[in-house]
Amino acid sequence: MGLFLQHKTVDMQWAVWKMEESLDTLFSLLPDTRRVSCEQEVQRFTSDRRKLEWLSVRVLLYSMLQEDKEIGYSSEGKPHLTDNSSFISISHTKGYVAVILSSVAPVGIDIEQYGQRVKRVYDRFIRSDERVEPYQGDETWSMLLHWSAKETIFKSMENADADLRKLCLSHFIPQSEGVFQVREYATERQQLFTVGYHICPDFVLTWTVTI
Repeated sequence: MGLFLQHKTVDMQWAVWKMEESLDTLFSLLPDTRRVSCEQEVQRFTSDRRKLEWLSVRVLLYSMLQEDKEIGYSSEGKPHLTDNSSFISISHTKGYVAVILSSVAPVGIDIEQYGQRVKRVYDRFIRSDERVEPYQGDETWSMLLHWSAKETIFKSMENADADLRKLCLSHFIPQSEGVFQVREYATERQQLFTVGYHICPDFVLTWTVTI
């Protein structure tokens, strides 16, 4: 399947890759200059799923830029391009990986597969002053959007507090796609973020650019 969704603006782009290829096919989609090093690096993973996720991210990045870029990681595990040409954020869920890039500001992206598990951890991330509105009669979608949006903001912030209840979504009625606001109460700035979202049949996607 390969490239599943893509969105571009002047300063930002994100894309979603549907993982249906074999490892050999993914290797063939990389530039020759990157293939050998990726073949070596992917061997550090014992899980075939993790190998596919890791490699799919590199293939998606190359597909987005049509340039050979290397991803490095900070001591906290935060990704960056080693040439510092763009800010980057990465996410994955069952069957999909997502990447966002911006040339101007830190970014965050999160993709979450539809599932009922989110209901069991509701009190870990939903605040008492937040309202969860159903999407097509199902509150699960909205819960996933709350979870995903807060993960997205957490990824975009420097030295972010891991308590997702310190992030508060403004009230919104979920549609198939749109934007909403998120206020952080983890710092003195109490910064307001704009989060874009997209609901697909089997996952939700959220993203932000920290301007």
